[in-house]
Amino acid sequence: MILDISRPKVYVYETDLAEMVTRAIELADHTPDVLIGVGDGDLIDAPISLRFTTLTEAEPNPPVIARGVFDETTRLYTSGTTGMPKAVPMNSAIEIFSAHDVIMHFPLSPEDRTLNMTPWFHRGGLYCAGPNPTFYLGSSLVPMRTFDPEQTLDWVEKYRLTFLIGAPTNLAMLAHAQEQNPRNLSSLNGIVTMGAPLEREAALRYQQVLTPRIFNGYGSTEGFWNTFLRPTDLPDRAGTAGRACIDDDVRVVKVHDDGHLASPDETVARDGTEVGEVIIRSPKCAAAYYDSPAQEKAKYRGSWLHIGDLATWDAEEFVTIVGRKDDMLISGGENVHPVQVEEALNGHPDVADSLVVGVPDDRWGQLVVAYILPAEGATPTAEQLDDYCRRHPMLSTFKRPRAYRFVDSLPVSATGKKLHYRATESAATDMAAGEFSAPQTTSTASR
Repeated sequence: MILDISRPKVYVYETDLAEMVTRAIELADHTPDVLIGVGDGDLIDAPISLRFTTLTEAEPNPPVIARGVFDETTRLYTSGTTGMPKAVPMNSAIEIFSAHDVIMHFPLSPEDRTLNMTPWFHRGGLYCAGPNPTFYLGSSLVPMRTFDPEQTLDWVEKYRLTFLIGAPTNLAMLAHAQEQNPRNLSSLNGIVTMGAPLEREAALRYQQVLTPRIFNGYGSTEGFWNTFLRPTDLPDRAGTAGRACIDDDVRVVKVHDDGHLASPDETVARDGTEVGEVIIRSPKCAAAYYDSPAQEKAKYRGSWLHIGDLATWDAEEFVTIVGRKDDMLISGGENVHPVQVEEALNGHPDVADSLVVGVPDDRWGQLVVAYILPAEGATPTAEQLDDYCRRHPMLSTFKRPRAYRFVDSLPVSATGKKLHYRATESAATDMAAGEFSAPQTTSTASR
């Protein structure tokens, strides 16, 4: 639990969330010394429980604390796409470089008014035209406690918002809402997506439905974003994550079978085909994890961060993400990257989204299976999707899902990233229970 990892002395919470906070403190081994409630609701019962508005009454002359530019200011947690979130300390230098990065790449001006649709407790929410750069620059932002696509579009009209920021899942819901009930979005200078790969067809659709100015930033909690795709890169580069940000170095390096981290000089071919791991070096990148030496050793080599994402890059160094290193499947000795299969499946008109994992198989090692979230009003079948995948030019035979399960939702993190590890945990049980449907036109044993 996060409370037990960082062991804060002071815990600040919203009084609307008092019940949840109380439960979290009960479950944790560590109890903060001071609880501070923000809002008009009831305070949590504790030895020292204060309301935020009364802090100056309790201590009218707070002590002056000397701090340097490299002292920790913020501690964020990764999305937990592979398990327990890791604590990532930030300092003032990282805060400033992150703000400058957003100001340069949008570009963001003091006259802009933004709405970040993702949670502010993650790097993208806090730093991508969230409080960090907007307060630094003196521009404006509109907070939204819980994302609502209808309200977001209404607020674009009402507040004349200039930038929206969110994950691809947010944009998908915005596009659907805009098609059902069009609003005037002419005030927008752009919509910036991040947190998960932006598929080619989706990017082109959002240009038509929402705004021609679609951006895509790719990165991590540790390094913020490190590649950037601009509207001028579309449509030719749609589906890529762009190329290195102004202050960053980005490379795609070989993945060694024994697990040791490649050096930055061991790059894969810039041919858009050979797959390697993305590594980055950036002044806005955290240098370490908090109290996690094993994870640190697995992710950092000198000044380079090995993000754990697999990708290709081309002659102009545009990076295309194909999946997480931890999510890669091996079926019959062939590497299968779930993101590639998901992008193909999501091109079917009856599929809103998909999540591809592997289940154990005595013959092939792993079989490729897919969780399918049907489009609204659609009822796709395993046979229809199998036929579609067989004819898809980007799917080799070994990448084709051998079974499908149709679901009402997919496991995602708070920032919209698909949690493949959770689906992997349940897929074998679901398969054994007969929850997956194998197409009648093929056999799970066929290649």
